[in-house]
Amino acid sequence: MSKIAQWANFLYGDDAATRRHRVPGRFLMSRVLARLGSWAYRRPLLVLLGWALVVGGVVALVHTADPDISTSIEVEGTPAQEVLDAVAAQLPEAGGTQGTVVLRADDGGRLDEGDRAQAVVTGLEDAVSTGHVVDRAALAEEERNELHATVATRAEQAMADELDAALADLEEGLASVEGSLAGQADQVPAQQLAARQEALADVGARVTALREAGPAERVDGVDELSAQLGTLMEADPAVASTLGASLGGSGELLGGGDSARDRLDQQVDEQVDEVLADLAELQEGPAPEGRLLEVDGTTVPDVRVGDDGTVAVVTLQLTEQLDDLPDGAGEEVTEAIGDAVGQVGVSAYPSASLQPLEPPVGGHEAVGLAVAAVVLVLTLGSLVAAGLPILTALVGVVVGVGGAFGLSEHYQMTSTTPVLALMIGLAVGIDYALFIVHKQRSFILAEDPRPDARTAAARAVGTAGSAVVFAGLTVIVALLGLLVVDIGFVSTMAVVAAVTVALAVLVSITALPALLGLVGERVVGARARRAGTHRPAPERTGPAAWWIGTVTARPWVTVLLVVGVMALAAVPVQGLRLGMPSGGAAAVGSPERTNDDLTTQALGEGANGPLVVTVRHDGPQEADLERLGGTVDQLADVPGVANASVRGLNEDGSLEIFTVTPLEGPTAASTEELVHRLRDPGTLDVGGDVGVTGLAAINIDLSERLADAVPVYLAVVVGLSLVLLLLVFRSVAIPLVATAGFLLTIAATFGLTTAVFGDASLGWLAGVDRPGVVLSFLPIMATGILYGLAMDYQVFVGTSMREDHVHGASAEEAVRSGFVHASRVVVAAAVIMVSIFAVFVLTDDVMVRQFGFTLAAGILLDAFLVRLTLLPAVMAAAGERVWWIPRWLDRVLPRIDVEGSRLEHDDVAAPVDRSPVPAAAP
Repeated sequence: MSKIAQWANFLYGDDAATRRHRVPGRFLMSRVLARLGSWAYRRPLLVLLGWALVVGGVVALVHTADPDISTSIEVEGTPAQEVLDAVAAQLPEAGGTQGTVVLRADDGGRLDEGDRAQAVVTGLEDAVSTGHVVDRAALAEEERNELHATVATRAEQAMADELDAALADLEEGLASVEGSLAGQADQVPAQQLAARQEALADVGARVTALREAGPAERVDGVDELSAQLGTLMEADPAVASTLGASLGGSGELLGGGDSARDRLDQQVDEQVDEVLADLAELQEGPAPEGRLLEVDGTTVPDVRVGDDGTVAVVTLQLTEQLDDLPDGAGEEVTEAIGDAVGQVGVSAYPSASLQPLEPPVGGHEAVGLAVAAVVLVLTLGSLVAAGLPILTALVGVVVGVGGAFGLSEHYQMTSTTPVLALMIGLAVGIDYALFIVHKQRSFILAEDPRPDARTAAARAVGTAGSAVVFAGLTVIVALLGLLVVDIGFVSTMAVVAAVTVALAVLVSITALPALLGLVGERVVGARARRAGTHRPAPERTGPAAWWIGTVTARPWVTVLLVVGVMALAAVPVQGLRLGMPSGGAAAVGSPERTNDDLTTQALGEGANGPLVVTVRHDGPQEADLERLGGTVDQLADVPGVANASVRGLNEDGSLEIFTVTPLEGPTAASTEELVHRLRDPGTLDVGGDVGVTGLAAINIDLSERLADAVPVYLAVVVGLSLVLLLLVFRSVAIPLVATAGFLLTIAATFGLTTAVFGDASLGWLAGVDRPGVVLSFLPIMATGILYGLAMDYQVFVGTSMREDHVHGASAEEAVRSGFVHASRVVVAAAVIMVSIFAVFVLTDDVMVRQFGFTLAAGILLDAFLVRLTLLPAVMAAAGERVWWIPRWLDRVLPRIDVEGSRLEHDDVAAPVDRSPVPAAAP
């Protein structure tokens, strides 16, 4: 047999029954998967060895690579990011991560006096000594020295110019004196006259030399000239009178008690002090909260103390972004401060920006797995069978999440990325394996005669496995659709999650049948086999039969009730506000939450999210304090601003940087309005282009960009849903109902999320104690994930009903029987998925908590209210019309055998016949 013939035999089968039912040229996924499952079942050690090698390779990759978790989020192309990049390029010392360490005495005492004040200074010095913190004191000293040098140069030149004018007057006076002396030749002894003329000549030569000298030499040399003049004028009152008249007021420059250099230095010091005092006022702003710490008469510019002195806020500017610093740099800095102040009974609380971001993975996952194990045992009735889905899910998660860690140095990965992949990987991995194992056991227990475990496993992979592949592809497509948003970290989250789902599917159709091959007939115990023999028909008894009977008894009442409940849950979505949760949304007692609360107490709410405003001029500018002061005044007058101050300038003065403190916190609606107001060209008249950045502005830009993408993405998902469901169910009504149900799920889910994390009216459900914002990328990510998972349940419930209808049951009977057949495993899968997602609400990471709650709520609503209640009710009410499809559309649509109905004609467990094909008869 040729290789092509062998592959054709493997894909399509080669028995007579199969040939009778084969559609020419049509590839049937169910048959391929069935034969793949049979092959893996017969060769379990080979398949499992392959997966063991993959797992080992990933573990080795993680141990040898340098995993990189990004502590910041960059959104290229947004206004705030562009301004931040410009600041980092032109003023590097202002481009690093900025954060705060808030200090509070354990006994509630003051921090601005005694040993505690000195300890604060020591802690700051220790932090600077790590080399990761910008030494603001050294920079201030350097700026003072530069200012002093600039002022000294200008003052020296000015004094030199004045001296030059005085020296010119002196030259004229000397000429007059020389003429006068010449007229006294007969009156003054020759020797005395010669001495005077020689003295005059020396002074004249000195004057000429000073006039030709540079500014510094002229200033330094004028004192010697003054001494010469004094000697000359004391010796001859007439000369003194003549020179005094010539010099006029300039005589003070050439004489007096203090030297010219001393007078100049005093003048420079006074001017520098005046400029620094004015600059200090501009750096404080017109309405600062708190005050700068003073120790032994010296002001500490990086430490502000609240009015009552009990809270101190240490502002730290790192030399680079925390991601670019060595591992542990943030901890090293905060520990340096904490160790110093801890010796005097003071506690330190760093802001979130200074803390290393580690994926919040801990013991919570074990709780979800424990719940999943219980549900699996109750559903499958066997410890052996129940352990298989958990084992295969762990394999997929280890490979997917481990691979993401191992390769993270090549792309931007936030701490949420691996956690999201872990959540989804565990949930779909367990569910997909559950569907296949449950299907295998159903074949063994329900058919007469009972097939052996190998045949049942192959058919289960062909039927339930087809639905798993289709459902998995749906999730993957929905996740990869997020790439159109074109935001780096969102794309990374989508790709990592999609790869993890793909691995869950691959493990389910390869490693799982291999494990089933090792288990063999033990997948169904003897007790279950005996119980299955005498069990009554499931369509007529049990909770599932009661529920479907209740739901379909008055279907339109059921529809109205479900829609009403979902609409009620969706009401809070009107108040949905997107953003990046600040430290104020963190768990009570966490360092970042305490930092936020104490900062608000000491310096006001806006101090937790200051904005950075830049003014860019077309060319170099002189450092004009009056111009800077005018800009500060304009900024302070903008509604919503609590204070404004000067932060710095670049070397040529073309870029001016200001700090603006909003009245409210970084996630407040008023702060968002303030950002837009500051960007409005008509707000400020400062002679340059105005830009706004800072963490709050970056988060606002990110939220708006993602919010704009949600409607477009939702439209794509709805269109995709209609097309895919049309292909699977060959019905016009089912795709419309299923998609409408998904839209209800999305609205209700985000209504509940808003009520918990937004206005906090239901905050107790997730331990939220104050209003906040919903994570900016949660809606678009959750929409994609929930769509894929909702289609999972739609496929498993809908195909069960379609299978019964295809086999001759009426529409109403197919709804009931198909529901009873599928509901047990779908309920179990939904409970498992909800449990796994819900346990992540227990973490301290507010982003992960929001993801966990939203996905858990979405699955709960969609599985139980939409797929197991609304959908059967509508289908029962519609009757046969639910399966209607125009004939022309039925002809052009490709046929997808998701339910694997054609497998009944195949001996899928048999090995592929590789014997030569006999020659055809002549």
